[in-house]
Amino acid sequence: KDLLVPLTSSMYVPGKLSDVERVLIDVGTGYYVEKTADDAREFFKRKIDFLTKQMEKIQPALQEKHAMKQAVVEMMSQKIQQLTALGAAQGATTKA
Repeated sequence: KDLLVPLTSSMYVPGKLSDVERVLIDVGTGYYVEKTADDAREFFKRKIDFLTKQMEKIQPALQEKHAMKQAVVEMMSQKIQQLTALGAAQGATTKA
């Protein structure tokens, strides 16, 4: 079966799959496991489900961090405006 083989994250080369019943899957940290195509589908379905649950768990914390970042940015903007106004006022009094 014809397919594209990834060499890097953005470069693929044409290839042929000689055995369509058995595939190698990357299970992480450089380890590969040979599985049947159905077992590989089940593995990736479980992995997708796990990652989806993890994303749902961290999303509230991420939203809270984003809100805190926005508050800090607003505070810094106010301080910069105050310092700019103070500098302009001091510059005007020294010229007078």
